[in-house]
Amino acid sequence: MAFGGFEQRGTNQPMSEINTTPLVDVMLVLLVIFIITAPLLSHQIKLDLPNAQAPAGAQKPETITLSIDGGGALYWNNEPVPDIAQLSTRFAAAAKREPQPELHLRADRETRYQRIAEVMSAAQQAGVARIGFVTDPKAAP
Repeated sequence: MAFGGFEQRGTNQPMSEINTTPLVDVMLVLLVIFIITAPLLSHQIKLDLPNAQAPAGAQKPETITLSIDGGGALYWNNEPVPDIAQLSTRFAAAAKREPQPELHLRADRETRYQRIAEVMSAAQQAGVARIGFVTDPKAAP
């Protein structure tokens, strides 16, 4: 392939014009490929699906809200719980119910992590499987 142009005798500079022939070749190949594959993309199969009555959705499990204030005091659905031992018995009773309730854990920002870990450990030992953390969403600026 020559890199010279017309009437460039005596100068050793490369040709500054873009050779569009390879670009046109590639574009034509792509056009042919798209023309061939386009009908395949819109091919549909006509199916006559049977109708079925789905049963009502499973009942939504009960939610238990466990709140921990900044001082570490526990509240089971807004009722005060005196200590971890009584909380463990409530967790055990809740874990035996069908369907098992969800535990929503709400903790004050000032609550020590140790207290939260104790509550989560008691829930896990009692067999509570679904624990979620409740937070306040950040206000948009």
